[in-house]
Amino acid sequence: MFAIIQTGGKQYRVQEGDVIRVESLKGEAGDKLDLTPIFVGGDQTVFGDAAGKFTVNAEVVEHGRGEKIYVRKYKSGIQYRRRTGHRQDYTAIKILGIKG
Repeated sequence: MFAIIQTGGKQYRVQEGDVIRVESLKGEAGDKLDLTPIFVGGDQTVFGDAAGKFTVNAEVVEHGRGEKIYVRKYKSGIQYRRRTGHRQDYTAIKILGIKG
C-alpha cells in the first residue's frame, strides 16, 4: 500500500519504511507525526474525503541543511554579475505505517 502526502507545498509518494526529506518541520529527532494523505493506493484506491479516514504515521529522523546551490545573475552589455548561495533546511522523516 502507498499514499500520497502533502507537506511544505509539495506532494510525496510514500510507503512503509521510506525515509524522505521534506521542508523543515517542528519537532525533535524521535518525535512521532501523523500526516493526512490525499490519496491512498494499493489493494484499494481511495482519494478525496475518504482518504481523510487514513493516517500516515511517521517519525522525525533528523534535521539538516541541503547542499549549497549557487544562483547567478547576469545582464549582458552592462557588466552586471551577481553570485549568491542558498542552503535549504530540511527534515528527514521515516514512514512507520499507513493505517485506516
